[in-house]
Amino acid sequence: MFVYEKKLQYPIRIKNTNPQLASFIISQYGGPDGELGASLRYLSQRYAMPYPELKAVLTDIGVEELGHLEMIGTLVHQLTRKLSPDDPRMGNFAPYFTDHGVGVYPVAASGSPWSADYIGVKGDVICDLTEDMAAEQKARVTYDNILRQSDDPDVSDVIRFLREREVVHFQRFGEAVRLAKEKMDQKNVYFTNPILDK
Repeated sequence: MFVYEKKLQYPIRIKNTNPQLASFIISQYGGPDGELGASLRYLSQRYAMPYPELKAVLTDIGVEELGHLEMIGTLVHQLTRKLSPDDPRMGNFAPYFTDHGVGVYPVAASGSPWSADYIGVKGDVICDLTEDMAAEQKARVTYDNILRQSDDPDVSDVIRFLREREVVHFQRFGEAVRLAKEKMDQKNVYFTNPILDK
């Protein structure tokens, strides 16, 4: 069961409208390496995870990623909430605005809508945890790219916080792989699926 706290994990107070910046950041909402995919990946993988400690890691990080999804949505909303169709700063945000106005919709910066194809759920301990490490690195790289394009210190501050959390998640998944290997070695399983290979 999840409990919702009506508070963002990190405060977001964007002063300036910037649809161009929103057009990049939206990728972390519904893009291939974004927070929606991350939360669904981890919350789905936990069902097949045979070790309670690792189920807990997947649940903890999956729920935190839902919080990050909310933060990205808040960023996009605050960057575009005062936008009008004739705003000269519309730029790359115009196609998105045409379809969604100032609503927050899960889409990549390229315009592709979110797809379940973005997430990996295999049901294999090592496969899933390794996928998770790669996913966290890809998200970090996307945040790096957003930081390179951001000219708003309020936005960059939030993006740096989210980037740091991706690094922490990568480290936690690395520890989870180590723990999984230790548990598998104890049963002489050696990097196969402990559910199928008993």
